[in-house]
Amino acid sequence: MSQDVLVVVEHLDGKIADITFEMLAMAKDAASQTGGAVVAAMIGGNDDIAGQLGAASKLYKIDGAGLENFNPESHAASVKAAMDAASPRITMVGHTSTGMDLASGLSTKGKIPLAASVISVESGSETKAVGQLYGGKMNVTSYLGDGPCIVSIAAGAASADAGKVDGAPAVEVVAAPATDGRVTFKQLIPPEAGDVDITTQDILVAIGRGIGNEDGVETAQELAEALDAAVAASRPIIDAGWLPKSRQVGKSGLKVTPKVYLALGISGAPEHLEGMKGAATIVAVNTDKNAPIFSVADYGLVGDLYEVCEELTEALEDR
Repeated sequence: MSQDVLVVVEHLDGKIADITFEMLAMAKDAASQTGGAVVAAMIGGNDDIAGQLGAASKLYKIDGAGLENFNPESHAASVKAAMDAASPRITMVGHTSTGMDLASGLSTKGKIPLAASVISVESGSETKAVGQLYGGKMNVTSYLGDGPCIVSIAAGAASADAGKVDGAPAVEVVAAPATDGRVTFKQLIPPEAGDVDITTQDILVAIGRGIGNEDGVETAQELAEALDAAVAASRPIIDAGWLPKSRQVGKSGLKVTPKVYLALGISGAPEHLEGMKGAATIVAVNTDKNAPIFSVADYGLVGDLYEVCEELTEALEDR
């Protein structure tokens, strides 16, 4: 076993996901503590993608038929092949829909310890990972020993810019292992376009579970109109059917980068933060002073969102 840290690259439609660069930044810090190197594994993908991974000293590129789209069976086997080739101490995957699928299977089949939703990693005499529970309201420290381990990294745990390094790693091509073919990829269905494209808005008024009932949507809409903004939401609002899927922000929704993101009654679960952490200015209103959203907000107000919305709307209309 080496002291290297292996990062599993996430990419889609020829673009590398930000979580990959965040993991590369964390891997660099972790590897430096033990004198190891940062290496990466990419399943499928083209040479242009490989040329963006300068933070890694080596790239294990797994090539084979049917790897263009995510398949839990073939991709897990491919990551395992990269792990066998690199023999890393730590393997990092994104705490995403695909990463969680990969990590759990690799951990179970390989009998390798796994820490999930991790926000920091230390490697010394043993690997220590700090992960989040209950939507980010509690942190737990996992001691993973001095042997191989897997950590799934929560979005926003590190700066993506810190993981973007000029240059390209040395490439070693690894043949994709044969699989049973019990799982086959059929089709990727993109979400339907909505009435408003929230990814192009300068200002978003985003609502979460804290609005309490569907009447809160109208309250948020009134404020949004006064701000010349659009209404967005976290997943509970979408699941309740109060707004269409096209308004959802987060890991299972859309990534937005407005100039102002006004979060009303949103606790700040990692899945939601993944979609809005790129906003230039984040303003949060929540009755829970310990809500995780305040840890990323530029401005925060502990208070009743309905009172805040009413006062803001009146002040804007009186201009």
